[in-house]
Amino acid sequence: MELATMTGPELRSTAVELFDAAVAAADPAGAVRRALASDPLPECEGQLVVLAVGKAACAMMEEALKHLPVPSKAIAVTNRENLRELDGVRVICGEHPVPGNGSAIAGEALLSAVEGLGAGDQVLALVSGGGSALAIAPVAAISFEEKQQAGAVLLGSGLDINRMNLVRQCLSRIKGGGLLRAAAPAEVHSLILSDVIGDDLRVVASGPTVSPVGSCADARQVLQDAGVWEDMPAAVRLHLEQAEPVTRASEGGAVNRIIGSNRVSLEAVLMNCPEAQIVEDALCGDVSEAAAIILSEMEKSEVGQVLVFGGETTVRLRGDGLGGRNQELALRVALGARETGGDWVFLSGGTDGRDGPTDAAGGLVDGGTIARIEAAGLDPHAMLARNDSYHALQAAGDLLVTGGTGTNVADVQLFLRRS
Repeated sequence: MELATMTGPELRSTAVELFDAAVAAADPAGAVRRALASDPLPECEGQLVVLAVGKAACAMMEEALKHLPVPSKAIAVTNRENLRELDGVRVICGEHPVPGNGSAIAGEALLSAVEGLGAGDQVLALVSGGGSALAIAPVAAISFEEKQQAGAVLLGSGLDINRMNLVRQCLSRIKGGGLLRAAAPAEVHSLILSDVIGDDLRVVASGPTVSPVGSCADARQVLQDAGVWEDMPAAVRLHLEQAEPVTRASEGGAVNRIIGSNRVSLEAVLMNCPEAQIVEDALCGDVSEAAAIILSEMEKSEVGQVLVFGGETTVRLRGDGLGGRNQELALRVALGARETGGDWVFLSGGTDGRDGPTDAAGGLVDGGTIARIEAAGLDPHAMLARNDSYHALQAAGDLLVTGGTGTNVADVQLFLRRS
C-alpha cells in the first residue's frame, strides 16, 4: 500500500477500506460459527432457550440456529438499523442509546422466557454491545420514565462505559446477572461479542449473565463524583441510597465466552496494511484528552505511516447540538491539526455504524476540513462548544456514514499520512 503515490481522494477511500476491514473482523456470524464449531453446547435433556440481545443479535441468532436443535423458545432483541425477521424467532426492536417502550417490552420478554426453567433445561445467551439500552427491566421502585431519565443523565455525564453500566445494573432486574438469576437452576451458556475495552464481561450489555460490577453504594459514589447525583430522579437516588450488598449471579454462574473484540478488529487493519501500527488499543476518557494523544502521535509520524487506535471515548454534553464521540473527536483533531503540513486523513468511527443519536458512524477529516466548514459560513469552535460536531462535519462533507453494520466492538481510529 503505497500512500506516497495516492491522491487525496484515494487516501480517504483507503482509510474507509481499512475501517471496513476492522468492522468485517467483528462479523458476528463468523464469530458464533467458530465458537460453536470449536466448543459445541453440551446435549440438553430438557428445554433449550436461545436469547440474543444487542446490535448483533439477529446475525448471532441466525448463525447459532444453524448449529443447534430447534429451540423451545428463541428471542432476539436489537435496534432498528439491524432489525429483520428470522424464522422461528420472536424479534423485538428496542431503542438505543436511550431506552424506550420497545426496550421495556424486550426486557420483560427475556425474563419471561427463562421463568420456570428447571435443572435439566439450557439457555444460550448471545450478547453484544448495545444491550444495556435495548432491553430494560427496572427494579420495582423505579418507573419506566424514571429509568429513561436516568439513562439520559448517564449519556451526558462523561462517565465511561464501565461506570455507566455499574449504575445501570443497580437499577435493573436483568443486568448484573439478573437474567442468570431468573434462569436458575437451568444451565446457562453465553457467547459474547465484546464492545468493552479490556473485555470486562460484567460490562458488556451490562452483564446479564455475569455478577455485577459493584453495589448501590458504589453507583451512588460514581454519580456524586461525576457531579450528576442531583440530576437523577428522586426515586433513583432513593433506591441507590439503600446501598444493599452486591448480589452475586448464582451458585457457579454461567459459562461465558468472548468470541470477538476491539483488539481483534485492530489487528485486522494490520493484516490489510503492512505500514500500519497499533499505537493505542485503549483510547478512553474524554474526547479532548484522546484528541491530544492523537495529535501528539500525528506530530511524530513519518511520511507513509498508518497509525491505528482503538477504544471508546466519552463526551460531556455542555450544549444542545447534535453529534457523537467519534464525530467530536474527528472535529477536535481537525482543529488541532489545522496547521499540520502535508496530506493526511484521520478517521474515527463506531464499528456499529452509529455514533450517538445520529445517522453517522463518525467522521473522516483532513487538512481542508476546517476551511470547508468556514466556507459554509460556520464557526467550528462555536459548534464544538455546543457539541454540534454533526452539522460541522456535514458542512465539510466529512461525515462517515456506513449504515448499521450488525456488529459492535467499540471504536476504531485511523491516521494516514501521504506526505
